[in-house]
Amino acid sequence: MTFEVLAIGRLGVDLYPQQVGVGLSDVDTFGRYLGGSAANVAVAAARLGRRVALVSRTGADPFGDYLHRELRGYGVDDRYVTPVPGLPTPITFCEIFPPDHFPIWFYRYPKAPDLEIYEAELDLDAIRHAGVCWLTGTGLSVEPSRSAHRAVLGARNRAAHTILDLDYRPVLWPSPEEATAAVREALAHVTVAVGNLDEVEIAVGEREPFAAADALLDRGVTLAVVKQGPKGVLAKTAHETVEVPPVPVNVVNGLGAGDAFGGALCHGLLAGWPLERTIRYANAAGAIVASRLACSAAMPTPSEVDSLLRTNDA
Repeated sequence: MTFEVLAIGRLGVDLYPQQVGVGLSDVDTFGRYLGGSAANVAVAAARLGRRVALVSRTGADPFGDYLHRELRGYGVDDRYVTPVPGLPTPITFCEIFPPDHFPIWFYRYPKAPDLEIYEAELDLDAIRHAGVCWLTGTGLSVEPSRSAHRAVLGARNRAAHTILDLDYRPVLWPSPEEATAAVREALAHVTVAVGNLDEVEIAVGEREPFAAADALLDRGVTLAVVKQGPKGVLAKTAHETVEVPPVPVNVVNGLGAGDAFGGALCHGLLAGWPLERTIRYANAAGAIVASRLACSAAMPTPSEVDSLLRTNDA
């Protein structure tokens, strides 16, 4: 099988409070969901009808079994998700204070299994032939994952739709300087870069959206996507600039919106849509998830995205 989307990176269990506007010390109940940025993007693309596989690792424990079951239930091929004996499956907690405050705590100790991806274990043939290869900045943070990601980029050889989600989480890096160096090296080998204002600043030292997009293009990507929060999304190529305003929704939890955007971006690129249509569609997918409590379980179907776009355009 040739996968339309092959995502590599974070996978874990999200334990999200079922009470909105309550600190963790006072939360009574939690919901359990599949989580992790790369895994969420994989689920989002699968919900939109794409053939998707995830490359990641879990602990050899019941939470790992749960994640395999969830991936398969969402239609994501889990053949490249393997256990790491001795390391627990990571869990993540958040607090939910709409519309824009969602503190997050990662429990990835002593080391997350998804950073134990080794070059020798990669299916480089599947990676070469995937329609979209989605990597994250976090995967560059430590070895052996960093070398595995370099091998992926080498195998892709800047094939179309080789995407780097800048995905900068300060607590997952030894230092900002190390993050900048690793991400800048990777940018020379990808065709698309996606990040919010904090992430593009770490990558290229620019926070102003147009300057950041130009700096990403100067680094070698052919499409730069800068997410601007309440100002919407900027997408830029050498010959085209698209700005899309946010889709108005009642925000419940903004944490999964970027991953929904990513899965929908993959979908639009594979469909060969014009850039503006692709970004509008991805923006709407992200808005839907922002209006819901969970991340993976909240990823929209095509009919839901189309419905929101029609309503927003009316």
